Amino acid sequence: MKENDRVSIQAQDFNVAEEIAALRAGDHRVGAICSFIGTVRDRNQISADSTGPVQSLELEHYPGMTEKAIEAMIDEAHRRFDIFGARVIHRIGVLQPADQIVLVAVTSAHRGESFKACEFLMDYLKTQAPFWKKEQTAAGAQWVDARVSDDEALAKWGIQAKNA
Repeated sequence: MKENDRVSIQAQDFNVAEEIAALRAGDHRVGAICSFIGTVRDRNQISADSTGPVQSLELEHYPGMTEKAIEAMIDEAHRRFDIFGARVIHRIGVLQPADQIVLVAVTSAHRGESFKACEFLMDYLKTQAPFWKKEQTAAGAQWVDARVSDDEALAKWGIQAKNA
């Protein structure tokens, strides 16, 4: 897999099976593949201060900067873990509840390295990638703030973030 195939920021949906097949294609060293698929969920349904159900989620990014930041995350995962390949897809635009929003997939010889690298990339992505999210509810649109729990997840990797 070429470096420029490692990251895709796109409006269209993705096919998980196709992406994983492409990531491992021809690499007979691969003994493990770990993937994470995130979907748009209605965070307000479980919140005491709910503003109503999420009708849509709009994602914006800074073209060029976002891809560069994610490439750097993948490079760091390669330094920390014994992995062969990684693929990150993040969607932008207006998405509906239950739509796929992000894919992180990692290959390695053994599952432990794939699991750790996949979790690391997702924790890093949640706090360090330049994306902006706006929820649309019946009460109107509002930007989604960073969460302390995301910073805490990144801290377990020895990285301090001050996003929330």
